[in-house]
Amino acid sequence: MQYPSRPENDTETNPERHPQEHAVSPELISQRQIVYTGRKIQVATDLLTTVDGRQVRRDVVIHPGAVVILPVLDRHQIVLLKNYRFIVEDTLWEVPAGTLESGEEPQQAAIRELAEETGYQAARWHYHGFVYASPGVLTEKMHLFFALDLTPGPAHPEADEHLQPVILSLQTALEMIRRGDIRDAKTVTTLLLWDRFYADQFLPPSTS
Repeated sequence: MQYPSRPENDTETNPERHPQEHAVSPELISQRQIVYTGRKIQVATDLLTTVDGRQVRRDVVIHPGAVVILPVLDRHQIVLLKNYRFIVEDTLWEVPAGTLESGEEPQQAAIRELAEETGYQAARWHYHGFVYASPGVLTEKMHLFFALDLTPGPAHPEADEHLQPVILSLQTALEMIRRGDIRDAKTVTTLLLWDRFYADQFLPPSTS
């Protein structure tokens, strides 16, 4: 697995260049109460004490984290899922993704989820890093992967998943983002990252 390189003078993307932004903690948890435990998440109420002594109450959704995978077939084609989401009562275009199991490493989860949801196996992986899904209320870290050199196979989605893998051109997917047809945030993020930073690096355009 390859990790993204960061120039030493990159003050925008290198967190070590802004240590003060990562060291300041204006609020300290003085009390946490778990009010609900579900299959994947917990909901807590935190009582926070600020540096000036004020107390603030926050609602927190505690999530184990997730992996997000963009399967890349070649320079021009990627794989997305048509995924019916009961919560929003809509069928969304999404990249494969899944929740980390207890003690599971993100790359192992990515390998598992890619095979389960699409049937593909990847000979080459690239890890971008993680993003926060909704840091105002949710602890979830979404680890972003690009899967390359794919070999097809049978998919094995979970019983409650309604997934349809679809091969699309990258340009079609980008146009779907522009039109608002792709509304899933992790999918928008991963596709734009691939197009902007990685496509030419890993799969250079043909010169023939």
